[in-house]
Amino acid sequence: MCRRKYTPKPNESGFPDALRRQALEMYGDGNNFRRIGRLLGISRQTVANWVKAHADLLPDAPPVPASELEVEELDEVFTFIGCKKTSSTSSPR
Repeated sequence: MCRRKYTPKPNESGFPDALRRQALEMYGDGNNFRRIGRLLGISRQTVANWVKAHADLLPDAPPVPASELEVEELDEVFTFIGCKKTSSTSSPR
């Protein structure tokens, strides 16, 4: 005897599609994986897997021609770095 049980109607496993869509919408609204998982009662890794699988289904973005690209200088970063005070000691003088 193989000791297996025959089930005429197998139980569904996994999460409903509506929950997946809700998680993807929440991610699109700016929520992170951990917050989505806590609100929906699922693992954050499950949410991350759903987002990755959905992103893999999206078509690639068309390339932007080089003539339309602009070079911008990050003036704020250079100003911030230039204004930082550095010293060799940790105590104020």
